Amino acid sequence: MPEIQLVETQIGGLMENLNLWANNWVHAHGLGNKAFPTLFISLLAGNIPSQISTSDLGCIGNMTNASSDTLLDKMSSPSKHRTKRPTKCKRLMHKRLPITKWLPEYNSEKALADLIAGITVGLTVIPQALAYATLAGLEPQYGLYSSFMGCFVYIVLGSCKDITLGPTALLALMTYQQIQGRNTDYAVLLCFLSGVVQLVMGILHLGVLIDFISVPVTVGFTSATSVIIAVSQLKGLLGLQFKSGGFLDTIKKVIVNIPNARLADSTLGISCIVILLLMRKMKDINLPASQKGLKKALWLLSTSRNAIIVVLCSVAAYLFESYSENPFKLTGTVKEGLPSLRLPPFSTEYGGREFSFIEMCSDLGSSIVLVPIIAVLGNVAIAKAFASGESVDATQELITLSFANICGSFVGAMPITGSFSRSAVNHASGVATQFGSVFTGILVLLALSLLTPYFYYIPKAALAAVVICAVIFMIEYEVVKPMWRSRRADLVPAFATFALCLSVGVELGILAGVAVNVILLLYPSARPQLDVETVTSPSGFNYLLVTVGNSLYFPGVEYIRQYVERAAKKQGGCSMPVVIDCRYVLGADFTAAKGMCALSNSLSSRGQPLVLLSPRASVASVFSNAGSSVVVVLSSDELDSTLQNLTGQIPLPIIKTSEKAHTPPPKYESLQTEDEVTEIVISDEQNSTPLLSNGDGIRSLSRVNDT
Repeated sequence: MPEIQLVETQIGGLMENLNLWANNWVHAHGLGNKAFPTLFISLLAGNIPSQISTSDLGCIGNMTNASSDTLLDKMSSPSKHRTKRPTKCKRLMHKRLPITKWLPEYNSEKALADLIAGITVGLTVIPQALAYATLAGLEPQYGLYSSFMGCFVYIVLGSCKDITLGPTALLALMTYQQIQGRNTDYAVLLCFLSGVVQLVMGILHLGVLIDFISVPVTVGFTSATSVIIAVSQLKGLLGLQFKSGGFLDTIKKVIVNIPNARLADSTLGISCIVILLLMRKMKDINLPASQKGLKKALWLLSTSRNAIIVVLCSVAAYLFESYSENPFKLTGTVKEGLPSLRLPPFSTEYGGREFSFIEMCSDLGSSIVLVPIIAVLGNVAIAKAFASGESVDATQELITLSFANICGSFVGAMPITGSFSRSAVNHASGVATQFGSVFTGILVLLALSLLTPYFYYIPKAALAAVVICAVIFMIEYEVVKPMWRSRRADLVPAFATFALCLSVGVELGILAGVAVNVILLLYPSARPQLDVETVTSPSGFNYLLVTVGNSLYFPGVEYIRQYVERAAKKQGGCSMPVVIDCRYVLGADFTAAKGMCALSNSLSSRGQPLVLLSPRASVASVFSNAGSSVVVVLSSDELDSTLQNLTGQIPLPIIKTSEKAHTPPPKYESLQTEDEVTEIVISDEQNSTPLLSNGDGIRSLSRVNDT
């Protein structure tokens, strides 16, 4: 280690200087050479003789470049100058409570950056929260209830400074599908149960389950949900009034009710979409370096576009309401004040009937597991996107998200996760630490306390435009082309997930996509790649080499067995030894070992021995522990001798002629000349007599190869 090498170097230099000084001091005081060893050992032991004065010690310190330390302190405590490593407890605390790592280094400069980023994100989250609550089928205030608790939790437990937790369009849609025909208690209970499931997954380190949702499935799922969300907002955008039960039903009812569209709402909604898209591009305008102020102003306008549009539309609606009849459909009354702190609803009552906790869980069904998994998937993806190449602790993100949902359920929140759009705004605003979320949370609380009366005038068409402009960019059509070029099979789970999410629902759609992906993953195990060729060894043995391109597991055992038997019969002529190359086999199981044993017995009954060549130690141990009788050869050097022992043949010599040297290919069925036929018959019994002897047989074989 560098610290140890540094100490060794210091000690070596000190001893050399000490040796020189002690020698000079002894001669200067006329003590003779015999006194030198005693003085040197005493100094090394830290026992300073009384004859050595303080000035002598100062001289020693100067010689050893120890201006502030004495010689003995330098020699006895070299570890004082080492860099202390944090203890295990401290590393664990930094890992599970990231606030303990960045808070001691917090300063006013970082606080200013966090303040700007927090307010900017707050201006984005308020209109989005109102819109997402409407999308989830809840009253608008529930969107704000869901927007502040995650901010405060993430300060303490969050590991990525850019992530902002809150309601998202995806989880709002999944929540809506669970509370149709029910009350808001189901949404709050779903938030609590999502947090519990995420906490269990974090404690048990089950974040690996997320790895089973591949990129093609994620692409199909997010694209389908984006289309579903955009279509669901057409009702508010056009001022229509109807109830629908899914994507296809919504499309049908929008087409049927188009004649009933309100002109004012339609005009306002479409105008808002156009303005939002134009404002989104404002930050990308290239300006000269001298106009930094204008560039920052355009960026701020572009980032705050949702809040600006909602405020302007609300002012217009208020003016219409004051002086004439309002032409727009408004959000309506929003509950005033902060939410009350209470336990999540473990029972509820609606429709004149009371539902217990078990009945509510039964009604929520698979969403209790799917919603938290989708939330974690999105949160980890955002963390990786803003990690700047650093590793992301998925377990920590699981735990953070779990506490955010559990605590949120105590204030009436719906399920939340990280928002990519708001996290991008946070990153672009120059956030320095996780403390930026505090200012976002405070801004949401101020809105709940002071602004709720004014939310009444927000037109529904404006909120629908905000949602549509947020989700249309989640449709990932651009990945289809590179996916087609790289591996076309990945398009199958992508399109299957997309189509099924649109037709039967997002929960079943993503489950079907994962199932298709698992089938594609397991197919190579059931139908591994196999290559067969006839090989002649350097010693002259002909054998059939079968190369297995995948692991030996139970789904593919019967396929491999049938394939090898057909190849041994067709290409090996029922006489050639069969060697299975196991260099590329990474694993095997008990079924595979028994299957190979059965294959070996089948081939041996025809006089064809079976050999496994160069298996890994783990694979070889599976075969040996399963009691398999298959012959295993660990290296190609042992293959010739093994084949000779199994077949009772001797290797054919290399024939040297004046023109060339070659190994004659043996014919196990027959060796023919123009005048005679020598037949070799393989009996069922083990034959230890060489088929070719060293006499006339070799001369006869020479004539065969010379013809």
